[in-house]
Amino acid sequence: MSAPHGVTVGSRASALALRQAATAVEALRRTHPALACRIEEFTTRGDRDLERPLPAIGGKGVFTEELEAALLAGRIDLAVHSLKDLPTAATPGLAVAAVLERADPRDVLVSRSRRPLAGLPAAPGVGTSSTRRAAQIAALRPDVRLLELRGNVPTRVRKALDPSGPYDAIVLAAAGLERLDLGDQIAERFAPERLLPAPGQGAIALECRAEGPVRELVAALNHEATWAAVTAERAFLAGLEGGCAAPVAAFAALEGGALVLQGLVASVDGRRVLRFRRAGAPADAEALGRGMADEALGAGAAELVAP
Repeated sequence: MSAPHGVTVGSRASALALRQAATAVEALRRTHPALACRIEEFTTRGDRDLERPLPAIGGKGVFTEELEAALLAGRIDLAVHSLKDLPTAATPGLAVAAVLERADPRDVLVSRSRRPLAGLPAAPGVGTSSTRRAAQIAALRPDVRLLELRGNVPTRVRKALDPSGPYDAIVLAAAGLERLDLGDQIAERFAPERLLPAPGQGAIALECRAEGPVRELVAALNHEATWAAVTAERAFLAGLEGGCAAPVAAFAALEGGALVLQGLVASVDGRRVLRFRRAGAPADAEALGRGMADEALGAGAAELVAP
């Protein structure tokens, strides 16, 4: 099968998604200089409904299902996703052919006062749409008032800095802020040991049809260390088989040739937090994540992730 002369790249229409799609196109052009690339924008279910919490509108796939449908229909050749938005169960006929080198995976705090979490006033109002972040922030600051927060990254930052708004601070991903040149708004970066990221956070996934020449083109962009890390993280999440609202976190990184995986399962209120840590060979990333999921279930995680 001959290589295509051009590819149509699907992306959500947000500023962050388009920046990520542009990053993917740049990587494609570096590897395949003669390849013509065109970006087609999509509005997903998660983008259309900005009032309700994500679990209330479906949780899994709310930012990816329109792009996957376009792939299956042949309307686009490649979809660019934030990997943490992509469900762990593969869609039949499609494949994640590559992940790009991961950006900063940490969560960060943006606050009106520029103060870190510990320096916020008593009973601070902290915005997030993530139960994972909410549970861990509540564990760090039991007096916190957790407030729902939706919208794209620039909108959330504006809400955080609004002097008349309800938020003393918000929590979001470092990677999104830095990709949009908003890193100067960060008041605190949370080490994974304090606030464990979402599986796949900071990584860009490139999804295409499972059969065809585009998969081979895209596979050349894969960053092996990132692939091993996110494979372990997503295997941990998949092994728990929890509901989309479950506070589950995972982060893996290479340390001296070994892949070290940290995992967390918490109650929604943050009063119960289970932490796990394992190490193994990068080639065994999926087994590492599945094994840690089994350990977590044996330690009582099942009741915490029940839908």
